[in-house]
Amino acid sequence: MRSFGSQWGINLFFIALMSFMVVIFLHPSVFSDLSMPDLTLLRSFKTMFISIILEAFPFILFGVLVSSFLQIFVSEKWIRKLVPSNPLLGILFACVLGILFPVCECGLIPVVRRLIAKGMPLYVGVVFILVGPIVNPIVYAATYIAFRTRPEMVYARMGLALFVGLVIGLVLFTFVRKNQLKTSQSTLYSSVSTEDGKIEHQHKRSSSKITQMLEHAGSEFFEMGKYLMFGSIITAAIQAFVPRSDLVDIGQGAITSHVFMMGFAYILSLCSTSDAFVASSFVNTFSAGSLLTFMVFGPMLDLKGSLMLLSVFKTRFVLTLAFLIVITVSLGSFLIERFYL
Repeated sequence: MRSFGSQWGINLFFIALMSFMVVIFLHPSVFSDLSMPDLTLLRSFKTMFISIILEAFPFILFGVLVSSFLQIFVSEKWIRKLVPSNPLLGILFACVLGILFPVCECGLIPVVRRLIAKGMPLYVGVVFILVGPIVNPIVYAATYIAFRTRPEMVYARMGLALFVGLVIGLVLFTFVRKNQLKTSQSTLYSSVSTEDGKIEHQHKRSSSKITQMLEHAGSEFFEMGKYLMFGSIITAAIQAFVPRSDLVDIGQGAITSHVFMMGFAYILSLCSTSDAFVASSFVNTFSAGSLLTFMVFGPMLDLKGSLMLLSVFKTRFVLTLAFLIVITVSLGSFLIERFYL
């Protein structure tokens, strides 16, 4: 009950925030006491914010519909039977799963948790979590549209994601042997076992699967939409109110640009179907390599994803995974920027 009230509190906060933004957009005269340069910055902020939202909205909507369809209609048992026993083939299989099943990272962690508990190898499940949200066709299309004038960014993003997944998958296969799932029933499953050993969802509904899919899509759309709104507000504010010279100094630094973009991606916690539009808004300010870091690091490790991972896996394993992600993404983006971008 407490978590339910907390969730509603967060929802009401975002509704109030969005209402405030609408008032600003429709009636900028409420700031009539501001100087003209401030009004100009406000208009710039409004234009940037609306453009990011409008570009990302169709991909968010399509992504949650596909994700909800897979959640309701595709059996996890069917996927588990297809996992190859060879580790390299298993890693490649996890990458292919991301192409075949375009699920956002928000929905992948609980799904993979169940798959690992039912027998999927840990390294395969983790690679699916890391690579799946990036290489799926929805994200590919969104990235292509966001960087329509620089298609090499699309291929660099897909290639770096596969490289990171391959390296981390091999490391986990070689060095991690023990079960890394938390054993508590409340964190291992959102379901309980019936007397005959079958898994029955606690909130199983009598409604049709189509209705369940639409309900799931609506809930996921609102959940991801909040992060998109929050990320778009921060991005537009940085673009409008932070002096361009300061951003250029950070964005063109060999190291500072990558560090800033990793921290930026971690805090924003954007969905992988929309982060390319945020990254493209910095294309004239930040280096191509740092934008690549933003688009690969964010879907693999962000604030909301870290909390979800900590609820599923042991803390030491999550910290190790985070370290591997930081190292491989940084190294890969440096190399790609130097020899390709």
